[in-house]
Amino acid sequence: MFQTFEPKSDKSFAAKNLPSLRKEMAKMEIDALVVPHDDEYLNEYLPDCAERLMWVSGFSGSAGAAIILADKAAVFTDGRYTLQVREQVDEKFYTYEDLIDNPPHKWIEENARKGMVIGYDPMLHSKSSVMALDKAAKAAGASLKKLEKNPIDLAWAGRPPMPTTPITPHGAEYAGETATQKRARIGEALQAQNADAVLLTAPHSLAWLFNIRGRDVHATPLPLGRAVLYADGKAELYVDPAKVTDGLAEYLGSDVNIRPESDVASTLDALGKQGKTVMIDPGLAPYWFYDRLKSAGAKLIEAPDPCALPRATKNPIELDGTRSAHRRDGVAVTHFLHWLSNEAIKGGVTEISAAQKLEEFRKRSNQLQDISFDSISAVDDHGAQPHYRVTIDSDKPLKPGSLYLIDSGGQYPDGTTDITRTIAIGTPSDEMRNRYSLVLKGHIALATARFPHGTTGHALDCLARKPLWEAGLDYDHGTGHGVGVFLGVHEGPQNISKKAITQPLLPGMICSNEPGFYKEGEYGIRIENLVIVTPPEPIPGGEREMMGFETITLAPLDRNLIDKTLLSEDEIKWVNDYHQRVREALADDLDDAARDWMITMTAAL
Repeated sequence: MFQTFEPKSDKSFAAKNLPSLRKEMAKMEIDALVVPHDDEYLNEYLPDCAERLMWVSGFSGSAGAAIILADKAAVFTDGRYTLQVREQVDEKFYTYEDLIDNPPHKWIEENARKGMVIGYDPMLHSKSSVMALDKAAKAAGASLKKLEKNPIDLAWAGRPPMPTTPITPHGAEYAGETATQKRARIGEALQAQNADAVLLTAPHSLAWLFNIRGRDVHATPLPLGRAVLYADGKAELYVDPAKVTDGLAEYLGSDVNIRPESDVASTLDALGKQGKTVMIDPGLAPYWFYDRLKSAGAKLIEAPDPCALPRATKNPIELDGTRSAHRRDGVAVTHFLHWLSNEAIKGGVTEISAAQKLEEFRKRSNQLQDISFDSISAVDDHGAQPHYRVTIDSDKPLKPGSLYLIDSGGQYPDGTTDITRTIAIGTPSDEMRNRYSLVLKGHIALATARFPHGTTGHALDCLARKPLWEAGLDYDHGTGHGVGVFLGVHEGPQNISKKAITQPLLPGMICSNEPGFYKEGEYGIRIENLVIVTPPEPIPGGEREMMGFETITLAPLDRNLIDKTLLSEDEIKWVNDYHQRVREALADDLDDAARDWMITMTAAL
């Protein structure tokens, strides 16, 4: 199985690890340490050796931070983890803080004492993060200190080693463009901005630019490393030599020089000494690199990673591959939903056994490379935790009258999937049907949105929330995130959320559409499909062309949870049309029993 269910942490972590960390902090003469949930690549998903926040606090979520002082500590999480952080982090050692309303820099400004020295690891913070921390420290009369070594790494006995999984080619038959073509295209963009080179520190960009993949990070096929791309299209790829497989150098070509990752420092020094102009993304690059280039004398252009937007706007080959991956994934999910409809009502199915069964169905395609994230398999009150992770300690059975939420995805060579379905086990309550139908109305509103060029996801977010808002309800997570192609299930620069962003939605971008509702202590509801932003088209009688969304996820919705009286005629038509697409796309690849069930489940409302 790709997913394991052993507990990653518990409340004992703080008591076990804080004393040894504080000893190292005292040796370094720092009064406080800022601990982000980031690794040296500023990834969302971390290798085990970089789970520093979990080691020091017990919190295992994908977004958060901590600040450690000699006599107290604070842990910061967002609304997705309000319940989880209290289950994993001991309140005897930590106060719980809101990552959005009271982020670490604001907390420092209000809590740091005059003369305090606050340490930070420059490899774990972007420039913007360091600037915010520095400003807050000065406002409190404290000072920010750049650390040469991370005290957690010194205190962490038995810390896992850095991963060294093999780097493999990702062919143009999947990528739709050769690495040579990509390097030339990005090189031209550098020339247009008068840059001699760009420093690439994000593994997603390395994977995309060089058409390579790896397994250094769970559920995301990333090779960890760095790269320098020059304006002439030549490049240097810095990775651990242990990852370099036979034939990789030949695959990359003579214009790409593979070097040990430890060599990147000397290259930055040389670029600075030569007075070169180097592009760097201040939001993605660890501050260490920015500081090194600046100290070496390089001229810096601070600009977004030039690979990010081309990676987000998929080409026709990538889009066709992604559609194929979703049809394949839809077959697996539909087999699973059919199995669940028969077995859950009998008893004996648990959150873990259900997640394992779904992975088993996905593996039947013989093309599953990995899951795209640990499945959120959650029944009843666990469903009210948007990012719940089931373990052998928390595993619960699915019983009649319960509501089950399964958010999962697969990594295939031609695409990455992410789908959420909420299923009633037995007969749902009227309230469950009401809330599900409101979430569905919001989902449909976003799926059918038309919008002009230049529209951001922020401008559309309220469409998915409006039916819930009108009922006095809401959810504390974004409505949509970008998705890669056999890459990250969370990918920028686009998103659909309350958070204001400047990046417009562009044709070829893949996003999720996932409104939800969560009743603390009782149940959770989320409906998630992935969508592709479509090119602008004229609307009859209109004056401007409008873009829209193509829904590519294919699996039945639970008709038992839909209150038809709450839907408009257009919304009913959307559900019926969507289910017809599901029938036509999947019927030939389902076994007889699953096909018969699917036809019943997708019958017109």
